[in-house]
Amino acid sequence: MDWNRIEGNWKQAKGKLKEQWGKLTDDDLDQIAGKRDQLEGKIQERYGIEKDRIKSDVDDWCGRQTW
Repeated sequence: MDWNRIEGNWKQAKGKLKEQWGKLTDDDLDQIAGKRDQLEGKIQERYGIEKDRIKSDVDDWCGRQTW
């Protein structure tokens, strides 16, 4: 799934993102508002994971979405 669809379905995506990355808060997701670079930065901040791995993890997550 491409990021434009996720951005367009952000309210749906927020719940799925919280399932995957539970340390993200509702406030975090409201601030991110569908912007992938901000999502990756917030995941890096909350989990301390390197940027390249986060990009790969987000790509994997996007690929699993079927809505």
